[in-house]
Amino acid sequence: MTLSIRIIPCLDVTDGRVVKGVNFTNLVDAGDPVEMAKVYGAEGCDELTFLDISASSDDRETTLDVVRRTAEQVFIPLTVGGGIRSVSDVDRLLRAGADKVSINTAAITRPELIAEIADRFGSQVLVLSVDARRARTESGFEVTTHGGRTGTGIDALEWTARACALGAGEVLLNSMDADGTRAGYDIGMITAVRAVTNVPLIASGGAGGLEDFAAAIDAGANALLAASVFHFGVHRIADVKRYLSARGYPIREGAAH
Repeated sequence: MTLSIRIIPCLDVTDGRVVKGVNFTNLVDAGDPVEMAKVYGAEGCDELTFLDISASSDDRETTLDVVRRTAEQVFIPLTVGGGIRSVSDVDRLLRAGADKVSINTAAITRPELIAEIADRFGSQVLVLSVDARRARTESGFEVTTHGGRTGTGIDALEWTARACALGAGEVLLNSMDADGTRAGYDIGMITAVRAVTNVPLIASGGAGGLEDFAAAIDAGANALLAASVFHFGVHRIADVKRYLSARGYPIREGAAH
């Protein structure tokens, strides 16, 4: 059975507001996260991702109140990331209404955290967020932390393979070079990561034209995450679903029209 391709709007939140920039800089206000989540849920998105993008760099926890209020408005899987450092952090977020958690910085600092979360809650709860950029590593891709602000020197393909072996159930692959540019997903990066893991792969960073979504699927993505094209009305979720459905890609029924 072929799994349906998931369309996932991403709410990058800082100080309780949704923001969007280019390559994680020059952030502009895009709205209230709770209201935006409600709209996207009504528009037929398959999942929603909520990333507190300043939680790790500010050394604080994800805002539980915003998560709780968002979860009350949407009835689709909600993934929350940002500032998660322990199993107890995950427990609090799940109790607040998250269905999955996304970790990046803390997993790189202490990879055992991946296994601890997977053992306690199951791999299906754990999304490994890989913020990667082109760099001089063995594969040509490097992992970054702290919302893309800090290079690690760690090879993105080696890290992804290791993290999945430790128990990550899904990979959110965000191209830092393409993020917010609307120039297309990083197809080379998606293809490379697809070759080292068989867990579901979410492509992120660079969505612009409708054809970009199809290209990412062809490269191996199982889900397509986008922010600015949805936040600023370039495309509606229904438009993306209609486009993909018309070209034969498996889309969740009832939401393509």
